[in-house]
Amino acid sequence: MKRLTKLILAVGVLLFALAGCGFPGIAGTDRGTIKIAAMSATESSVMANMLAELINHELGYPTTLVANLGSTTVTHQALLRGDADIAATRYTGTDLTGTLNLPVEKDPKKAGAIVKRVFKQKFHQTWFPTYGFADTYAFMVTNQFAAQHHVATISQLKSLAPSMAAGVDSSWMNRKGDGYADFTTTYGYDFKRVYPMQIGLVYDAVAAGKMQTVLGYSTDGRIHSYDLTVLKDDKHFFPPYDASLVVNDSLLKKYPKLAPVLHRLDGKISVAAMQELNYQVDDQLKEPAVVAQEFLVKHNYFRGGED
Repeated sequence: MKRLTKLILAVGVLLFALAGCGFPGIAGTDRGTIKIAAMSATESSVMANMLAELINHELGYPTTLVANLGSTTVTHQALLRGDADIAATRYTGTDLTGTLNLPVEKDPKKAGAIVKRVFKQKFHQTWFPTYGFADTYAFMVTNQFAAQHHVATISQLKSLAPSMAAGVDSSWMNRKGDGYADFTTTYGYDFKRVYPMQIGLVYDAVAAGKMQTVLGYSTDGRIHSYDLTVLKDDKHFFPPYDASLVVNDSLLKKYPKLAPVLHRLDGKISVAAMQELNYQVDDQLKEPAVVAQEFLVKHNYFRGGED
């Protein structure tokens, strides 16, 4: 009986100790640690590591990553609950129509102004200026196809479309406002065949010649891997998906020195630069933390440096 009593006491002490420790990346983390949320996408992980590296190096504040979150909705809820303090990547188009349930706005400046204002008023969060890149839907062809047919814009596919097969993201086909039906109306043509598929398969399909064009993401590292040309959306059909970080106002109030450091990345990362960073992780198999740190060092972002 005494052994059982001692065992129960030991287990109780252990559980109490564990409850007080907390775990990195989830609620219960030490209150002095800044929690940065990252989605499962490569670029979100890269940017989260970049923010953590900047904060640690420049201010000495401890950080932890709340990694591999499945969607922008999950990330948004993490900030609202206090499970995270910073969202490393938010996208204007996604939050405008998804989080805020507002109509599509295709003017980037107007879309940015709306989400900035509403997030401040409704959620007490600060939407920072864009990093400089937008991760939006984009039609692509192989470099060989582009050179052979002299195409650089989506409009220039019009004469070729009746004989083309297009692979597109399954979720895009029936979207309202910026889906396939509206696309055909805006651009005035239809492809011979359209194949809905998982987004990860479209790059293999066009590289193998099974499709003449595919709908991918503008910052995807596989654009470089598969030698693809991104066609310019010359009719501005796709809504803006400018990428920014979003921070709880309570954190900015607690750490007044934080905002100036985070603002160092305003407008500094182009679509081409983000493609390259994603490529280094997805194709060259570098760790996101390494890619982020190398970028910051290369462009002199430490000690107030500018690129």
